Amino acid sequence: MKVIILCGGIGYRLKEETEFKPKPMVLIGGKPILWHIMKIYAHYGFNDFIIALGYKGDYIKQYFLNEKNMTHDFTLNTLTGDTKIHENNIGSDNFTITFVNTGEGTLPGERILRVKDYIPKEDKNFMVTYGDGLSDINIKELIKFHEKQRTIGTVTGVHPRSKYGLLGTDKNKIVTSFIEKPVLKEWVNGGFMIFKKDFFNFLREGEMEHEALKRLLGKKQLSLYIHDGFWHSMDTYPDVDSLNRYWKEDPRWKVWR
Repeated sequence: MKVIILCGGIGYRLKEETEFKPKPMVLIGGKPILWHIMKIYAHYGFNDFIIALGYKGDYIKQYFLNEKNMTHDFTLNTLTGDTKIHENNIGSDNFTITFVNTGEGTLPGERILRVKDYIPKEDKNFMVTYGDGLSDINIKELIKFHEKQRTIGTVTGVHPRSKYGLLGTDKNKIVTSFIEKPVLKEWVNGGFMIFKKDFFNFLREGEMEHEALKRLLGKKQLSLYIHDGFWHSMDTYPDVDSLNRYWKEDPRWKVWR
């Protein structure tokens, strides 16, 4: 089954990083967050990716084209240009990646529509996620739930983290507690979505993906897979710092070994 990763946005709130590189290439633990997302899927046996490119898409292409040379020792013959990669027990990722230029200013819904021709005819379903969120979600359980529900689409519901600390007070308005950016009780779409190919009929040019999801909702064709585990988006520089701290101390999304 193909996995579409939406990698075309600019990421205005991460201007310190995204002025020079696309948001999915921001480093977490020395590797792009996009790589971490792909490792999550690959751990469950889904390593065939479609990268929907947009803003600075060439940066992503160059990274994967040159990754082995950058991460492995190699021998170069300067006369012929031939290279020999030395594995050195580092290991290599087994990804199959289709890079699709979907336009710099294209909205996510249309990006999905533009990669339609790269979904094999024999495939009944495909997965979609964003290039800026990490989770310890069990992908196989998500697929099992989707197949049981028999709806056109399934999105993963996660609890977002508050952007602000919460204050607690007593009846005299004396502050009694301070909780630093707690996890909220509400559900949001955390990415990690799966659809039947009928979903393409609900997508329109020039629209966000949420509009198509609303159309599914109107037909009662959208299910919610509840994930109570770890989920963390990367929208601001503090998010980058937070994820890098997690990587050093407890990388909960690192389901691979």
